[in-house]
Amino acid sequence: MNGVLIIDKPQGFTSFDVIAVVRRLTGQRKTGHTGTLDPNATGVLPVLLGAATKAQDLIVNHDKEYRADFRLGLTTDTLDIWGRETAHCESRVTRAQIEALLPQFTGEIRQIPPMYSAVQQNGQRLYAPSIAWS
Repeated sequence: MNGVLIIDKPQGFTSFDVIAVVRRLTGQRKTGHTGTLDPNATGVLPVLLGAATKAQDLIVNHDKEYRADFRLGLTTDTLDIWGRETAHCESRVTRAQIEALLPQFTGEIRQIPPMYSAVQQNGQRLYAPSIAWS
């Protein structure tokens, strides 16, 4: 079987979990995906089957688009909504103030990923519990 499946990855699944389910359902051993989504992230995860896996390196470098919801005034130990709250303050920011800042967050941006992300350090995902933070 060759081709691409477009999967709406649910929250709580790693990208590899999705691959494991696809392998089991299709009986296809040669599978891959085009970019890791953090376990708490939801969204489109293209899964490549058979000969389509040869295109994996080409697809990863294309533009991606993200949508995020946020809550002002809340800080957690994981820098996301699922972490333990470490600080809270009232926010009196107006919509106009937020919209004035948005141009700073468009285009190409270099960022430091949160320590609870799918990025790897020393061969381990940052969200893996075996990583020791210093």
